[in-house]
Amino acid sequence: MIISQKKAFDEVLEFMKDKSKVVLTGCSECATVCKVGGEEELAEMKELLELEGKEVLGTIVLSPACNLLNTRKDLKQLKEELKVADAILSLSCGDGTQTIAKVAKPEVYPATDTMFIGEIERIGQFEEACKACGECELGWTAAICPITKCAKGLMNGPCGGAKDKKCEVSDDNDCAWLLIYDKLKDLGKLGNMMEMREPKNFEKGNAPRRINLRNQEKETAKA
Repeated sequence: MIISQKKAFDEVLEFMKDKSKVVLTGCSECATVCKVGGEEELAEMKELLELEGKEVLGTIVLSPACNLLNTRKDLKQLKEELKVADAILSLSCGDGTQTIAKVAKPEVYPATDTMFIGEIERIGQFEEACKACGECELGWTAAICPITKCAKGLMNGPCGGAKDKKCEVSDDNDCAWLLIYDKLKDLGKLGNMMEMREPKNFEKGNAPRRINLRNQEKETAKA
């Protein structure tokens, strides 16, 4: 899940300083769960903007905002409003905001900061889980990510700086490599740690990336 946080309202107002007619968009999935872009948050933002003299022409929760085809279709519900709007304020992740900008004519501005790909620990609590590095290492680390969980992103660890099983970079974090060690030990696979791994090749994570399943299927068929 993509974890986002609300931007400070002062920053949003700075984006809107020369704008008077605004459409608000949210997202039915990640942003709703993070409580930054659901119906409640759209209503709250509408009220705040109207107190600042802005005219909110319409609001919509896209399903989801990052789906190009769905967003294009859903925004047709506000076709007339978008003709006269001078801005769209997106209460979704950065991906959703960029998707909206591809299909809408008014300028699009973010009302959130996209933080990380993470997991829901409990309601309102999220933890970073994946850096989308392009080559998953979880198969030999007992499904504990050394790239994300280790502050240094070490492929061979632990580094020796941990104290009381906590990372030397931050006492709030458990040492990822001690977690990996304990889990591999329980699984009877400590041998996985004996092999020296090459430094992480981040070439596969070079941005921007694109995946085309149709082309992949054609190549598979040829083979």
